[in-house]
Amino acid sequence: MYQHASHQRQQTLNALGKSLTRRSHARCELCQAQGQKLSPLEVLPLPETPDIDHTLFLCQTCIDQIRGRTPLSPNHWHCLSTAIWSQIPPVQVAAVRLLKKLHHLDWARELEEDLYLEEHISDWVDAVDKASTMK
Repeated sequence: MYQHASHQRQQTLNALGKSLTRRSHARCELCQAQGQKLSPLEVLPLPETPDIDHTLFLCQTCIDQIRGRTPLSPNHWHCLSTAIWSQIPPVQVAAVRLLKKLHHLDWARELEEDLYLEEHISDWVDAVDKASTMK
């Protein structure tokens, strides 16, 4: 769902920092945390070179849970009720993918059921699942 970056790719991502800071208003793009160190995280599938349109700017709490370093905390992810309506495509894609992981929770299932996605966002959300079933 999300990509760990090679050293060179990470350097290119870090160069997007100013643009990501402006876009996010220095807040985590999923949970809206502010006053914390934010880091780029790419949303799969990846373009050939890092691209702001495939990158999130997230706090460490979100990154750790997304990458599986810590368990998903349902209380933390109530922020998805706002993030799924983001006008920023990688934010919306990540939010929907996380909702699917939390589908066992009533609030997440209800939110997912009420969701309408534009076709290109829906295709992007499903792209990783389709690619993994083709292996």
